[in-house]
Amino acid sequence: MNRRVVITGVGAVSPLGIGADTLIDRWTAGESGISGGLGACREFEPLEHLTKKEARRSDRFTQMAVVSADEALELSGFGTGEDEELPYPSERIGCIIGTGIGGIGSLQEQDAVLRERGPKAVSPLAVPLMMGNAASAAVAMRFGLKGETYGVMSACAAGAHAIGSATRLIESGRADAAVAGGAESAMIGIALAAFASMGATSPTGISRPFDARRDGFVMGEGAGILVLEEAEAAEARGAEVIGEITGYAATCDASHLTAPDPAGTQSARAISTAIEEAGLEPGDLDYINAHGTSTTLNDSSETRALKVALGSDAYGIPISSTKSVIGHLMGAGGAVEAVATILTLKQGIAPPTVGLEEPDEELDLDYIPGEARPLTAKNERLTAISNSFGFGGHNAVLCFRGA
Repeated sequence: MNRRVVITGVGAVSPLGIGADTLIDRWTAGESGISGGLGACREFEPLEHLTKKEARRSDRFTQMAVVSADEALELSGFGTGEDEELPYPSERIGCIIGTGIGGIGSLQEQDAVLRERGPKAVSPLAVPLMMGNAASAAVAMRFGLKGETYGVMSACAAGAHAIGSATRLIESGRADAAVAGGAESAMIGIALAAFASMGATSPTGISRPFDARRDGFVMGEGAGILVLEEAEAAEARGAEVIGEITGYAATCDASHLTAPDPAGTQSARAISTAIEEAGLEPGDLDYINAHGTSTTLNDSSETRALKVALGSDAYGIPISSTKSVIGHLMGAGGAVEAVATILTLKQGIAPPTVGLEEPDEELDLDYIPGEARPLTAKNERLTAISNSFGFGGHNAVLCFRGA
């Protein structure tokens, strides 16, 4: 039997501000962090959290991951100071952090240096700044985590894949704890132009998932980190448990490099498998955090997938999209949304899908328009899933149970 995996810490940097509580409180209040057509983390100033040396040696996506990890580990009660010890042998703590693109900002910057000043002017830090595993390496070094450590790059599903992979580490007994999540900061010229050229981003700069007027996603940036522990070990050390991961599943559409399968067949299988692993029936779910990108194809495909996976029960489950207030954080999306889902279960209130004012007739599920809504547990504890579907046909679904 697999070991149970609980969550003892969460941290986030998002367009809504610094901190996991800030993320959920502002979203629940219906506030949006999107401004000027972008979900930028305007409150994040690296030097307020890191030394000049630390900031200089890391790309913005890594900086956000480190700051989110600081928060998550402090909340979990891990010893993070120089004179403190980790609660488990360092070799038994993993670190898996996903990203969609990695340090593309540093890549663009150093490419400009190469063109303008020649090869000798290129920074020796260029490679470690841009590599996709930089965030996991930086967090592992900061806290002395010596278990399985690597980066995951699976587009918009990367953060959820990282959390799922870390869960499997602990379930299988290969680790007692893990720091997991996702980070992204790719709002630079080449990325903005490329997504716009392919018609993926919103020309109006508005994120309104499941609305009839939706016209593309809004690019955002940020990071979300979870501290996961084996349940009995966490209890033995007196850690406060804020949630539990009860199911995880990943599938692939294998149909198109950027577009989801219109029928939602494989994303539906991921949803069904995650729920089954959690020992639940579709009607047991109390809330769903949708992938909800605000694109015509994704929102339609996801709605179909939910109906296929949940049957008639799909109509009775409250659903909302975090992307309505922060935009699409790419590889960080699944992780930040996992943090939001966990805190939704903790506070017992489902935040709204902001901007949903003109429902699409074909998207007829309960996407929580307007205001936040109290949740009522159908069983002992509130239960939810969080969906992440990425370019390449990558589907990842996490199932959570409240504390």
